[in-house]
Amino acid sequence: MHFLENKHTKLVINKSNTNDIIELLGPPSTKSTFDKDLWIYIERTTSSSKISKLGKKSLLTNNTLILEIDDRGLLSEKIFLNKDNMNKLEFTKAFTELNYSKRSFVYDFLSSMRQKINDPLGKKRKKN
Repeated sequence: MHFLENKHTKLVINKSNTNDIIELLGPPSTKSTFDKDLWIYIERTTSSSKISKLGKKSLLTNNTLILEIDDRGLLSEKIFLNKDNMNKLEFTKAFTELNYSKRSFVYDFLSSMRQKINDPLGKKRKKN
C-alpha cells in the first residue's frame, strides 16, 4: 500500500542513478519545469466514507517523493513527505512585486492589444 514509503529507502544518495530510479519507481509523476533535474513522485489513496458523511472521501495516504539529480545523472538529494509532514510545511510570507518601469516586449504587446480593443478601427487617432 505504501509504495513510495517502502521503495525510497533503497535509493542511495550519490550512488543511485537515473536508470536505478526508473527501474525501482518507474517514470516520475512529474518533472520540474524550472529545473530539469527535479523528479517528483506522488502517491495518493483515498477511500469512500460512510453514507452519513454523504460519500465524502477520506485521505488514507498522501506521499510525495522529491528527487534531485545532478548533472552526471546521480541522485544528489531526496525528500520524502507524507501526510503528517505536509501539514507542518511553512510557506513564505514574501511576495514578488511587479515592476513595469522598464518597457518590455510583454508591456508593449499588452499596450498595443489594449489600444486595439479600445479603438479597433483606429478612428480616435485620426482627429482633423
